[in-house]
Amino acid sequence: MAIERWRDLMARLGFGPNDAVFQRLHDAYSESHRHYHTGQHIDALLTHYDAVRAQAHQPEEVEVAIWFHDCIYKPFSSSNELDSANLAVEFLQKNGADDRRCSNVHTLIMATLHTAPVAEFDQILLVDIDLSILGAPEQIYAQFEQDVRREYRWVPRPIYRRKRKQLLVGFLNRASIFQTDYFRDKFERNARDNLARAIVKL
Repeated sequence: MAIERWRDLMARLGFGPNDAVFQRLHDAYSESHRHYHTGQHIDALLTHYDAVRAQAHQPEEVEVAIWFHDCIYKPFSSSNELDSANLAVEFLQKNGADDRRCSNVHTLIMATLHTAPVAEFDQILLVDIDLSILGAPEQIYAQFEQDVRREYRWVPRPIYRRKRKQLLVGFLNRASIFQTDYFRDKFERNARDNLARAIVKL
């Protein structure tokens, strides 16, 4: 997570540098219980976003959503996305953002729940970016599975296996895991192979 990139985003939004907020985000993504949902995850998503930024309808808002979407991450909580979205809105409001921008960022972050289909293009783009890890090279994906398990190490193995399998099968049963051409062409095949292997290993 680079403060220079954060400051560039702030300038494009017409905000001050908000260095203290950057530090707060950096500290959040550095929490000791995180193994996948870390600053490295944010950096990876920003890298993927750079490849498709020109497609976004509201590029700055998508980028804000990337920075904030996992800033609240408590394995025992079922409201991480909502809490993260609310924190993003609080930040935007303090910097004078209008209601439309606040609402859009909130909706973008809530799309990363991955529990319901999304129709608005920026939401589709963000969901594909967030799911890009599914199509990573085999070893990187295997590490991802290990890191997620470490984040949920308090869950008894039989329960974790059942819930994780349900989630992965749900992705695999989709007609297409990715909705945009760029991510489908780049990651769909690898994602299906990774998911199939992971399900067998559970």
